[in-house]
Amino acid sequence: MIRTALLAMFFSLISAGGADAAERPLATLFKNPQCSCCEQYAKYLRRNGFEVKVVATHDLSLIKEQHGVSGKFEGCHTTLIGNYVVEGHVPVKTIDKLLTERPDIRGISLPGMPQGSPGMTGQKAEPFTIYEIGSDADSSVYAVE
Repeated sequence: MIRTALLAMFFSLISAGGADAAERPLATLFKNPQCSCCEQYAKYLRRNGFEVKVVATHDLSLIKEQHGVSGKFEGCHTTLIGNYVVEGHVPVKTIDKLLTERPDIRGISLPGMPQGSPGMTGQKAEPFTIYEIGSDADSSVYAVE
């Protein structure tokens, strides 16, 4: 009886650490057909337990528009994960936070193509500011990594 209770407590503590690979939803990454850093980002997501479907498209701006990504939040590629849009080279730690907290927002964005971000070459020069893409025009900082 005590052993069963201890085992149950142990497994609940392990599963409380956020979204693990078994719980991760499919990530569908939309990218420009010629972009190689997007492929590197897909590999990064796979190494971190996501199943990734890559869709090459010449209509990336339409995908961004359909998911409420304004110009100031545009990244290199657009990834749909669960009910969220993840724009650009967002670190998995922040994606896990999003999937665990499940805020009432459209998604998150690391705008541009910052050097040293997942999938990009170079050294990280400063903390990455990841913005929340809200349901209105005003968006705020979601995380800093």
